[in-house]
Amino acid sequence: MNEQQGFSAAGIPTVVLVFVLGLIGFGLEGYGLTHQAPVLVAVALGIFVHLVTVFMSKGFFQVAPNEGQVLQLFGKYHGTVREEGLRWTNPFCTRRRVSLRVRNFESGKLKVNDSDGNPIEIAAVVVWQVIDTAEAVFCVDDYENFVTIQSESALRQMAQNYPYDSHDDGKPALRSHGEVINNHLRDEIQARLDKAGVRVVEARISHLAYAQEIAQAMLQRQQANAIVAARERIVEGAVGMVAMALDKLKAQGVVELDEERRAAMVSNLLVVLCGDRATQPVVNTGTLYGG
Repeated sequence: MNEQQGFSAAGIPTVVLVFVLGLIGFGLEGYGLTHQAPVLVAVALGIFVHLVTVFMSKGFFQVAPNEGQVLQLFGKYHGTVREEGLRWTNPFCTRRRVSLRVRNFESGKLKVNDSDGNPIEIAAVVVWQVIDTAEAVFCVDDYENFVTIQSESALRQMAQNYPYDSHDDGKPALRSHGEVINNHLRDEIQARLDKAGVRVVEARISHLAYAQEIAQAMLQRQQANAIVAARERIVEGAVGMVAMALDKLKAQGVVELDEERRAAMVSNLLVVLCGDRATQPVVNTGTLYGG
């Protein structure tokens, strides 16, 4: 079922018409009461005009900006009115207000397993808007509740497709690829809400963390990875500095070292450069080979 434009007339001219009909009714009743004949006919016409006036007054309604009024005539969809201001329609029509404004909500914290099987906590903010009032009202029972439940379902499904942390295989991860994850989440939610006449404007992760039972272990793993990465960088730099020092000593002829002394010097330099504490210098007062 798709939205269609419902019948409605401008409210102000209709108000004038109803007011004029009311005056005509009073005039007929007054004429019937002040003249001998035909009294019953005039009074009856006046009462009938008043009844028509009261009946027509039930057809007035207001439409606020970014709002739609869904009309039903004897249970059948009769169209949607989106024109702002005071409107008038068939008094037999029932009306239901549907907001067309942009709305948002934050899902609760869901506990799911990522693609690696690690339990995580995740939540999202979803920004959405009704674009088809007929589908929102008649295709689902409660479109607001439908949006909430389906968004959480899509969030749970999306989280199971990605790992929490990135790996060397280049696969997107929840923690490091925010734009990719948010776009995937929006597409997942939109696929579920198309039948409800809802457009997803934006969807983004608002909370992401390991579950409490593994948070400490995962923190230690992250610290270990950081330490290993830092040590690799330190060792790489230290080896380069040692090679540069040996090359300059040889190029400038400062000292000639045999293989054994060269190995000892390399070992000492690596200890100094790779150590995590400050070294204490030892001054050699003997000869180079005699100690």
